[in-house]
Amino acid sequence: MITPPDPFDDRPPGRKLQVETHGLDVIADAERKGTPRTLFWPWFGANVSILGLSYGAFALGFGISFWQALVAGVVGIVFSFLLCGFVAVAGKRGSAPTMVLARAAYGVRGNRLPSVISWVLTVGWETVLCALATMATATVFGRLGWGGGTETKVVALVLVGALTVVVGVMGFDLIMRLQTVITVVTGVLTVVYVALVADHIHWSAVSAVPAGSAQEFIGALVFMMTGFGLGWVNAAADYSRYLPRTASSRGVIGWTAFGASLAPLLLLVFGLLLAGSSGKLSAAVAADPIGALTTILPTWFLVPFAVVAVLGLVGGAVLDIYSSGLALLSAGLRMPRYVAALVDGVLMIVGSVYIVFVADDFLGPFMGFLTTLGVPIAAWCGIMLADLTLRRGAYDEPDLYRPTGRYGDVPLTPLLLTLGATALGWGLVTNSAAGWLDWQGYLLGPLGLGGRSGGWAYANLGVLAALALGFVGTLVLRRGRVREQEAQAPSPTADEGATV
Repeated sequence: MITPPDPFDDRPPGRKLQVETHGLDVIADAERKGTPRTLFWPWFGANVSILGLSYGAFALGFGISFWQALVAGVVGIVFSFLLCGFVAVAGKRGSAPTMVLARAAYGVRGNRLPSVISWVLTVGWETVLCALATMATATVFGRLGWGGGTETKVVALVLVGALTVVVGVMGFDLIMRLQTVITVVTGVLTVVYVALVADHIHWSAVSAVPAGSAQEFIGALVFMMTGFGLGWVNAAADYSRYLPRTASSRGVIGWTAFGASLAPLLLLVFGLLLAGSSGKLSAAVAADPIGALTTILPTWFLVPFAVVAVLGLVGGAVLDIYSSGLALLSAGLRMPRYVAALVDGVLMIVGSVYIVFVADDFLGPFMGFLTTLGVPIAAWCGIMLADLTLRRGAYDEPDLYRPTGRYGDVPLTPLLLTLGATALGWGLVTNSAAGWLDWQGYLLGPLGLGGRSGGWAYANLGVLAALALGFVGTLVLRRGRVREQEAQAPSPTADEGATV
């Protein structure tokens, strides 16, 4: 297959697509290309999913009004994707994967702890997206009378899983091309969907939804943060690392945040209007977030809807499987990047089988998953952003791979700060919808916040607390250490004592 010219590639025309061989290594100057504007496409394509409509029902489920949910959604989405934009600057400055650049803060082998957490989060997300695409396909086929049972789900799961794994294994170039296609196709078909179901919106019903408490508003806001940007911060530099070092940092932040936020914001508004207009639809979304949206569609648009739903979900899953492979390598596994992506693909399919064929409830475990992993990821994000803020110069690339270098091997301060922020955070969140997580919230009582059944039980304060503690703690405790690192002379080579 001949590769057509595109805005992301300055290679000579006619070069064939190949499996990306880069893993944790630094991208050479000759291979860096593009401008910050090109970041719009992968981020928009990964977040244009119809699932964004379902977040309207998720937000109202916290017991808040339309206007409260709208503010919580806008603030949560934009702020969390701005965090991604800031982390993406590290990719431009260091030209290495996110979880390699985090070694500057955590040490070369100390960074394996957050790498494992990052890997679990990305594998979890790709599994959720693959399962949702499978269930949406089965729902559409069922409405059309073409099946929709076990056989349909099996075929859909195989096809969705195969597409996600193949693109993730191929790597960066194919991902950028696929995301362009997904952006155009899903963008157009989503507009058509909105036009077709607009008459299901009843403002009188939406405006009558009662307002909730401040605690419920905060809970919805934090859920939006964990469901959107905080689910991506640990991979935010994986795509900006291919940009030239001279690329504008403001451009990297702006185009990352804009590309990632645009579709979710528009979809959230319409999703809130739909969910607020129909309590029945809002309840159905909890069981089948994508399939429930087909119940208000004319039959002739069901197939195009399946296309837009599957492509949108695959767009997110592809970025996740690519980054999960890199996180697995950063955790210490020695194998080529494409093999790591393949391993994660197998785990994704196994997890999807459980969600599709075994699990009875989707929303409860999903919210529990987001909140539980959102706490340590928020702590990591705070530490990473503070470390990036403290640094004035470029990363010393050889020392990112050398345990004896300036960044150290297993520095205790960032690790203890992560563990402490996570312990604090888990003590301030609850997950009653997922029974296996009912041990959380152990600080709500001692801190006078009403315990696990009080008004603050579902505010998810732990995510914000972990983010703040990680950021402030690093600024206070690591400032001198960062200055010492940057005062050292550049490393001459990348070979002696290096590790992956």
